[in-house]
Amino acid sequence: MSDILGVIRARNSLRTPFDRERPVPLEDLRRVLEAARWAPTAHNMQNFEIVAVDDRRLLEAVGAVERCVSMQFIRENYRQLSFSEEELRRRKVGLLAARFPPSWRTPGKLDEEAAAKEPPTALRDALQDSPVLLVIVYDPRTRAPDSDGDFLGIVSLGCVLENMWLEADALGIAFHVVSALGAECVAPQVKALLGIPEPLRIAFACRLGYPARRSERYLRVRRDVEDFTHHNAFGRKGLG
Repeated sequence: MSDILGVIRARNSLRTPFDRERPVPLEDLRRVLEAARWAPTAHNMQNFEIVAVDDRRLLEAVGAVERCVSMQFIRENYRQLSFSEEELRRRKVGLLAARFPPSWRTPGKLDEEAAAKEPPTALRDALQDSPVLLVIVYDPRTRAPDSDGDFLGIVSLGCVLENMWLEADALGIAFHVVSALGAECVAPQVKALLGIPEPLRIAFACRLGYPARRSERYLRVRRDVEDFTHHNAFGRKGLG
């Protein structure tokens, strides 16, 4: 059996354009969906459906939908940014500001006026010529038993995502989560294009493919086990 932890540690998110002329083999796509099939879900409810989109005209139609970005979204993202690799290594969480628009890159001062004036973009900027898009939907009327706010159901969707991601990575397929399709100003148009009925909601989408160019290297950080582990009582950090 392969080293599962090695696959987990190697997994990454590729935000670069994909090669639209290189399709994902159907047998590999089926393996990714098979991984979703075996994801653990609360009470084995399997409260998800997946729309696999590889029709180029349909992908272009989805890509033409205009995105919307709220100031709340920008502010929440800004709080997660580090402004140097040294800071990111020290914090061990978040992302580098250099990967975001110029209005986000000043330490301690988000230029909200400039950010608000940035013109809206189409979803194609997020899809980046992906040959395959998976849209994961769920029924909000159905919740896991005794789960306030359907917390366990949402966790289950995360398990579906993780299973697909790890299998794609093991197959050498690039994978990137696209949350924009679930935004309130976007979801109705995407659902209409894909024939997704009410009351189903889009949880997230993910694009699969192969990079059109060598992907950029970026610093990946994680907290140490001792940073988040509490042994027998909260506050007693680490093990042993």
